[in-house]
Amino acid sequence: MSLQNRGFLPTSKKEIDLLGWDYIDVILFTGDAYVDHPSFGTAVIGRYLESLGYRVAIVPQPNWRDDLRDFKKLGKPRLFFGVNSGVMDSMVNHYTAAKRLRSNDAYTPDGKAGQRPDYAVTVYSKIIKELYPDTLLVIGGVEASLRRLAHYDYWEDKLMPSVLFESGADILIYGMGERAVKMVAETIERGGGVEDIRNIPQTAFISDSAISNNPNTQILKSFEETLKDKRAFAENFNIIERESNNYSPYHIIEPCMGRYVHVNPPFETPDDGSIDLYYDLPYMRRAHYRYKDKHIPALEMIKFSVNTHRGCFGSCSFCTISAHQGKFVHSRSPESILRELTRVSEESDFKGYVSDIGGPTANMYGMKGKDLEQCKKCKRDSCIYPTLCKNLNNSHRPLLELYKDAAGIKGIKKCFVSSGVRYDLFMNDKYYIDKDGKEYLKELIINHTSGRLKVAPEHTEEHVLKVMGKPSFSSFLFLKDEFDRINKNGDKRYQLIPYFISSHPGCTMDDMRLLASNPALRNIQLEQVQDFTPTPMTRSSVAFYSGIDPKTMKKIFIEKDREKKRKQKSFFFNKF
Repeated sequence: MSLQNRGFLPTSKKEIDLLGWDYIDVILFTGDAYVDHPSFGTAVIGRYLESLGYRVAIVPQPNWRDDLRDFKKLGKPRLFFGVNSGVMDSMVNHYTAAKRLRSNDAYTPDGKAGQRPDYAVTVYSKIIKELYPDTLLVIGGVEASLRRLAHYDYWEDKLMPSVLFESGADILIYGMGERAVKMVAETIERGGGVEDIRNIPQTAFISDSAISNNPNTQILKSFEETLKDKRAFAENFNIIERESNNYSPYHIIEPCMGRYVHVNPPFETPDDGSIDLYYDLPYMRRAHYRYKDKHIPALEMIKFSVNTHRGCFGSCSFCTISAHQGKFVHSRSPESILRELTRVSEESDFKGYVSDIGGPTANMYGMKGKDLEQCKKCKRDSCIYPTLCKNLNNSHRPLLELYKDAAGIKGIKKCFVSSGVRYDLFMNDKYYIDKDGKEYLKELIINHTSGRLKVAPEHTEEHVLKVMGKPSFSSFLFLKDEFDRINKNGDKRYQLIPYFISSHPGCTMDDMRLLASNPALRNIQLEQVQDFTPTPMTRSSVAFYSGIDPKTMKKIFIEKDREKKRKQKSFFFNKF
């Protein structure tokens, strides 16, 4: 079979020669295997650039420990190199909350561990800059995005400056990067240089000057000051989070080591349907044929899944989604989603079951402010916590209609919802917010649950939940009662599976004892357990490092002792 018929973006010199290319516009290096699927960011960026007429090649999981032949084999691109660590931060990918090496990697053929370095963005970038110092280097993806400013690194247990410093990258694209990467490519194509791309929204860069072209500028305390004063670090975070959640954020400048990190504001929130373009691209929806019969665990989980929207306004303290994808939800059109579901249904190995139809939070599809002018003035970090915003259109009707239309596609037997659900969008601790919410929960349980409905109350104790930014446990109790009622009426024997977190800032050993002994959990199997892991650019990680709750700027209990953290988690399993 010829390469042209195989349809993937090229990954080797041989594949490029078969295409007859005498140059490459953009070369993307990634810590993941190359899976041509819209759930993998490298594929999305590659396919989008391709749709714009650029020649794009991908170098997946390059070997950084040998003679660096993977970094040399394609030469240098005409426009720029792009680097990301993969779908996950490489340190989260490599280590457990106890800082133990994981034995597998879901984004690698056959789940083999050790195929990417720690701090992959920095390692790859330094190699590229050493080999090709005069070629533009752009970094992006989750690892770069959440390390765009000074951040606490749990694995080094210290504050670290922006990843731009050690990586040597010319520019960083944060968040969902399609529009920014397009502008970078177009700017360089026109003959522009580094100074020109520094004006592009949703990018960050290092400058010798604190001068900005943007009149709306916020200067943070210096990196050196935050090293000396943990309170200063927490204050900086509050500014960063505030601007991340604003409809029209300021340009942020952070003094660091005699220079200045600049973070340009993002693009305006796109209209619903405008992201259809990225999902309608001609993905192969499988791993590159170079992997032959090897399986990639992450692909097995999401191969027959469909993403409905981006962004999340939940603002859970421990979550990175709003910092990366943004607070404002932007949804695909129903037509685009149904087109993708139809393509899925036509796959030769599709058995009729869509593994997930959802997003960062499955039931936020189509939700936004009723009056956009109010959203532009709003300073809340969440539209749902501590109370539901009165300006939020939280109707589940568009989602119910989407589920109905999806069920009518030939070849689809069932569409499961595996993404997380915020039940406080349709109920509080006593009643349903509206009739559509009541209908949604019944539809979700009866028709979109594969025998187990997974939800995330995270804890039982109110003061811990407040630090987490999660609703009262009494809301979960109402959900549980409704789940049991719907189960009984529908003659189902489904299970409710709650997620919980141990050792979160504010959580003591006594809090875990109370959780473990809560009578409402007596007949529930507590198997979905996570020991808190501080990840860059979250409110919880700031609290973990500083001992200060950024919300209140007051001291907060932090469990850092490894053995005591283990004991907190062990309460889930009644080990002592």
